[in-house]
Amino acid sequence: MPLCSFYASTSLPVAKPHHSTKPSPAAAAAAAATTVPTMTAGEAALTPLHLPELPSHTRDKILSLELMGVDYGRALTLNPSLRDASPESIHSIVTFLQTRGGLQFKDLGRVFGMCPSILTSSVRHDLAPVLAFLTTGLGVPESAYRRVLVKCPRVLACSVRDQLTPALLYLRRLGFRDARALAFQDPVLLVSSVERTMAPKLEFLRDGLGMPREDAVAMVVRCPALFTFNVERNFKPKFKYLVEEMGGGVEDVKAFPQYFTFSLEKRIAPRHRAAVEAGVVLPLPDMLKATDDEFTEMIAKESERIISGASEL
Repeated sequence: MPLCSFYASTSLPVAKPHHSTKPSPAAAAAAAATTVPTMTAGEAALTPLHLPELPSHTRDKILSLELMGVDYGRALTLNPSLRDASPESIHSIVTFLQTRGGLQFKDLGRVFGMCPSILTSSVRHDLAPVLAFLTTGLGVPESAYRRVLVKCPRVLACSVRDQLTPALLYLRRLGFRDARALAFQDPVLLVSSVERTMAPKLEFLRDGLGMPREDAVAMVVRCPALFTFNVERNFKPKFKYLVEEMGGGVEDVKAFPQYFTFSLEKRIAPRHRAAVEAGVVLPLPDMLKATDDEFTEMIAKESERIISGASEL
């Protein structure tokens, strides 16, 4: 059954693309080449458009992906193999992810839009092993597959043998014991390369900042997001600011590794300058974790305390 006919025959609502309010080039071309009689919005959304200059299977594929909220042109650029994929093969992937993976129709635009390579994967050799890994490797129940897949669609595009399993083993050796929490909260680590991403960042925390390896490991276990940051654009400039402008050092980031998760331009530097101007010294966690209102209140209270103390002298 062609995909556009499949969706037209279901009771599922048609999801509009989330990535833009403007139609993609494929959708615009389809609309320009189409003359449709007056009808309701729902009928118009489900009525196959006419693209006489394209083969029927290509029309089915483009229209079906656009109905799911996937920009066909962008998806084709990122995954050239999509050009040769049949509507039936895409239909089988969609059906599998909905029936076995628990995805809802509204999820498809995000999942395929973020990772178009899934559209040309093999259900048997690629997708099914990933779902099995979620349960056997991470302890994720089938009812919670959707939560992981929507948070990190790239999981579906990874090899269990070459990527997911090595990443999990590496993280376990570091001290990540709660695999289910890893799946739900930080699944991006599972799709990160051990050799190119995680190991080099751990090495920089150890050698670049000058701390024992066990301290660097303790930092990433406490704050897994450290594995997602760039050394040159994040670690180096923020640590330099901490040392040169704030008078801090290694012990500060060991005690509060979340320091690296805050924006230097929007949070760290402005709040540090505000504290300096007020003559106030605040612990890093208090200064950075507080909301704007809480930070303003802390500055005011600390300033008042300093003034009161000075007047008593």
